[in-house]
Amino acid sequence: MPLTRQNRDPLGWCLLIVAAFEALVLWRLGTPTRYYFDEVHYVPAALKLLDLIPANREHPLFGKEVIAAFIHLMGDRPLAWRLGPALFGGLGLFAFARLVWHVTRLHRVTILATALLAVNFMWFVQSRIAMLDMISGGLCMTGLWQFAAAWRAKRTGVARLHLILSGLALGLSLGAKWSGAPALAMPGLAFLVMRIADTGPVLIGRRGAGPIKGISLIEAAVWLGLFPIAVYWATYIPAMYYPHHAVSPTGFIEQHELMVRLQDSVKKPHPYKTFWYQWIIDWRGIWYLFENVDGAHRGIVMLGNPLAMIAGLASFFWSLWAITMRRRWDALFFAVLYASCVLVWAVNGKPVQFYYHYLLPGAFLMALLAMALDSLWDRRDRWRLVAKWTFGLSLALFVVFYPIISGWPLPFKDAYNFWMWLPSWR
Repeated sequence: MPLTRQNRDPLGWCLLIVAAFEALVLWRLGTPTRYYFDEVHYVPAALKLLDLIPANREHPLFGKEVIAAFIHLMGDRPLAWRLGPALFGGLGLFAFARLVWHVTRLHRVTILATALLAVNFMWFVQSRIAMLDMISGGLCMTGLWQFAAAWRAKRTGVARLHLILSGLALGLSLGAKWSGAPALAMPGLAFLVMRIADTGPVLIGRRGAGPIKGISLIEAAVWLGLFPIAVYWATYIPAMYYPHHAVSPTGFIEQHELMVRLQDSVKKPHPYKTFWYQWIIDWRGIWYLFENVDGAHRGIVMLGNPLAMIAGLASFFWSLWAITMRRRWDALFFAVLYASCVLVWAVNGKPVQFYYHYLLPGAFLMALLAMALDSLWDRRDRWRLVAKWTFGLSLALFVVFYPIISGWPLPFKDAYNFWMWLPSWR
C-alpha cells in the first residue's frame, strides 16, 4: 500500500498530545496536601502494606503496591501518593493511541481519538488521585495495545514478544482492580474468533493458520490466558507474608471468595451511588473535593466532558450501522469493548456502583467518536462542520472546565455554580 497522509503513523503527534496531557496532570499534583475522596482508603492501605499489615482486602494488591512503592522511594507525602496513577495515566493514554493506530491504521482517527481521551475529563481527573482505577486502566490499555501490535507484527518472534508483554500487562491490570475484566478477556477472545474465521471449526492443526503467523492456538492460550493469571496471582505475594491472616499460596479460590464477600457487604447508601444508564448520558458525577483547603476554595468534580461523552454515545449507534453496512471491523473491536465493559455493570450484583467505573468504557467511546468524526471530516456539506465543531468544542470544554476538575483556587465559594449546568451535577 502506498504511504499517504491518512495511513501514515502519527506517532509524533500522539507523543505531543501525551506530553501535554502529562504535564497538566503533574502540574500541582501535590494539591490538595491531604487525602481527598477515596485516597482515605487506598493511601493508608498502601502504608500498612509497607509494614505487611492487612488492609482494604476487598481489592487486589498491585495498585496499592504501586502507591506503596512511591511512598517508600519518596516519603509519605502527596506527590508520592499520586505519582503512580499520574504516570500510569500518561502510559495509558499513549497505549490507547497505539491501540487505535494498530486497529484502524488511520492517521486522523488516531490523532482525534488520542486528543479526545485526553480531554474527556475522566482520564485527567482519575490520573490525579491516589486510587486504583488509573493503574488498572493504564495497564489494560497497554495489554490491548501489545496484543494489537502482535497482530500487526510481520515476524513471529516480534509478535511473540508483544504477546508476552500483553499477558504481563493484562495480569497486572487485573491485579490492580477487577473493573477491566471484560476488556482484559478481549485479546484471547479476539484471537479465538479470528482463528475460527481463518480455519473454520477445526481449531487444532493447519500450521501457520490464524491471525498471528507462527502462533498456535495453544501458545496464544498460554500468553493470553494462563500467563496473565499467573502474573495476577504473583501480585499477592506480599500478602503471603502477612504475620496474621496471610494469604495461602494455594488459596486462590478461598482468597477470591473472601474478596467477593467483602465487596458485596458494602450496602450502606452513598450519596454518589449511580447506575450504568446514568453514566452513559453523563447524568451524575462525583464531587471528589469541595472545601477550603490549602488556603483557597477548591473543587474537583469527576464528570465526563458533556459534548464528547454525549457525542460518543451517538457514535456508538453510528458504529452499529458502520459494522453492518460498511463492514468496519475496527468499529466492531471498540464497540464490543465499550458494550461489554458497560453491560458487566448492568448485570453486576455489586450493591454500590460509581461513575468512575465508566472510566474504561468512556475511553473506548472516544475511539468510536473519532471514527465517526473522521467519516464526516472530508464531506462537503454541513456534516463536515459538525465534525470539526464537535472536536473543537470538546477541546474548548476541557479548557472551560479545567479549574473545577483540577482543584484550581476558586475566587469565591459559590463560583462552582458556573460549571453546574445540570441540577444532577451538584
